[in-house]
Amino acid sequence: MATTAEDVEKAVALALETLSAAPPENWEKSAGTLTWTCWETAEHLADDLFAYAAQLGLRREPVNRYVPFELIRRRPEAPDGVILADREYGPQGLLQVLETCGALLAAMVRTAPPSARGFHSLGVADPAGTAAMGIVEVLVHTHDLAEGLGLDWTPPADLCDRVLLRLFPDAPTGTDRWPTLLWATGRGELPGHPRLESWRWDSSVR
Repeated sequence: MATTAEDVEKAVALALETLSAAPPENWEKSAGTLTWTCWETAEHLADDLFAYAAQLGLRREPVNRYVPFELIRRRPEAPDGVILADREYGPQGLLQVLETCGALLAAMVRTAPPSARGFHSLGVADPAGTAAMGIVEVLVHTHDLAEGLGLDWTPPADLCDRVLLRLFPDAPTGTDRWPTLLWATGRGELPGHPRLESWRWDSSVR
């Protein structure tokens, strides 16, 4: 069950539905256990989606590094990236930036040939793998945001299952999918398994 452009669209739509309920004043709070604010975390998520779309756009060999966009950082503790939202437009504008970057990734996954490859330090990915990476970013960073914004967030088990199968082949299979994905990304406990102090996925083509 390969991850698809429709899966990317579904994950982003569910995240936007949840995040749109956040009180405007909460966006400067920390996002879960991250050192970033919720605003910065949402920008980082949008930037991830944009970057994965950009990587998948490369057609000429070698695909052996990230596309060299100039990265920007607004403060020392913030993430760096290409995508920054104009604060004049508030949280609604921020979510529009996120929605657009999700649409860019979905479009690239949908239109890229099966032979297309996107570089990532944890494995050069095909379109399905690139979709899976984007979906993981959406699911777990929306979890971080929900904690900081005071929202509830539980994504569908089928989405979690597909990205676990694609990116975390060694993850437990007889457990609830969402807690397992949180565990696999160092964000939660899983009965019978030690908490991960560090984690990584495998996005290489298999």
